[in-house]
Amino acid sequence: MFDIGFLELLICGVIALLVLGPERLPTAARAAGRWVGGARRMVTQFTSELDRQLKAEELRKELSEAGDVGLDDVKKTVRGALDEAKKYEHMILSDKPAGKSASEHNSEPDQHQKSDSTAAPSDDKPAAPNPSDKPS
Repeated sequence: MFDIGFLELLICGVIALLVLGPERLPTAARAAGRWVGGARRMVTQFTSELDRQLKAEELRKELSEAGDVGLDDVKKTVRGALDEAKKYEHMILSDKPAGKSASEHNSEPDQHQKSDSTAAPSDDKPAAPNPSDKPS
């Protein structure tokens, strides 16, 4: 990374031994090791985060290019379906049956309602006797 050879490290060690002395040199070496390790971790995290961001940006770009190609076709299809649905909107919103026109619906009475409301009781079955009509 910094292109430091063995000779440079040996010179730094001798200078540190002369300046700090043999008592404080191990604690200083541990502190320097922690700093170097922290710096390496930080550089590794930074590069990995940068790689992730670049990959995410490339993926977003690919997705947007792939999505733009089919988006116009989808819009046209949806618009066509909506236009087709608007043609039949009157059939859905109408309260009248779909099989009859408005003039047929008004001129012909509903046979089911007429027969149900004006129908007389059938003569096939005799009426059941009412229990309150018993002779005393």
